[in-house]
Amino acid sequence: MLEITLELPDEISVFLSASGSNLERAALEAIALEAYREERLSTSQLRRLLGYGTRGQVHAFLKQHGVYLRYGEADLEHDRQAGDAIEVTPAA
Repeated sequence: MLEITLELPDEISVFLSASGSNLERAALEAIALEAYREERLSTSQLRRLLGYGTRGQVHAFLKQHGVYLRYGEADLEHDRQAGDAIEVTPAA
């Protein structure tokens, strides 16, 4: 696994961590968001990178950061087929 070291001036790191956020996690999320925006990461790659268990968590993360979910015709067709495969039991 690649390890990256960032050198920040003390006043910047104090300012960024004042909100109580984890700087390492914030940096990882910023890099991941930008890579997703640039279409260098897929939704599933983003999920694994950030350690989320579900696509729903990824969708919530993207929404929280104002990033639109990429959802194309292939995604729609996949979801349509998955929905068609669900067997519905008639109510008695």
